[in-house]
Amino acid sequence: MRKQRKSMVGRVVSDKMDKTVVVVVERLKRHRLYGKVIKNRKRYLVHDEGNASHTGDLVRIEETKPLSRHKRWIVAEILEQAQ
Repeated sequence: MRKQRKSMVGRVVSDKMDKTVVVVVERLKRHRLYGKVIKNRKRYLVHDEGNASHTGDLVRIEETKPLSRHKRWIVAEILEQAQ
């Protein structure tokens, strides 16, 4: 039985590299003691075959095998194009 691939939704913040984009994933997390909602942001280097996504796009990324030293994610689909 194969496991389901992890996927996340984030916004592209840089598309200056060839076949690679930087995606910021923002998560809301509640503080354990105080209950305040905190925003957590994490940047991922994501493989984008064909350079289809650009800065400002909302994309869904999927986990994959290691493609390089830092890239372990691919762009699964572009959910929303930037204006």
